[in-house]
Order: sequence, then structure tokens, then C-alpha cells
Amino acid sequence: MASTARFENSLDRITTDPSICHGQPCIRGLRYPVDTILDLLSSGMTTQDILNDYDDLEPEDVSAVLAFAARLSRVKSMQALAT
Repeated sequence: MASTARFENSLDRITTDPSICHGQPCIRGLRYPVDTILDLLSSGMTTQDILNDYDDLEPEDVSAVLAFAARLSRVKSMQALAT
């Protein structure tokens, strides 16, 4: 259960503020939207690559982004979007 507590605590790093990035979920009130970090990770960048490029981010920030995405993926059902 310790990992569950760590997971929940990491979500505290994800903030929303209407005056920052139009209210998108961001890391610690900085102007790094969660979706931007997810895009970087999905493009093949490692956590260390991201930390090297963004000096004010911490390893826990990237973990928080992943925890946030994991939480969002827990949906009860999905519907196809019209294209």
C-alpha cells in the first residue's frame, strides 16, 4: 500500500489554474502542461532526456504526469468519436 500512497501524493504536483495555460493540468503551477510531457515521453524521450531539457523539472514531476495519465485512463466505458 505504500506505493499507492506515493501515487496519490505525486498527484499533488499536478495543478490547474485558469490563469496558467488556459487551465490545462500543469506541473506544479509551472507552464508545463501534462499533455506536453506525455507527448515527449510517447515520442521516445526518456525521463532523463526531459530533465536535461527542462532544468526546473524534477524526476517526481515526470512520475506525477504518468500517475495523472494512469488515473485518467481508468474509465468505465469508452465511446467512439465521430470522425
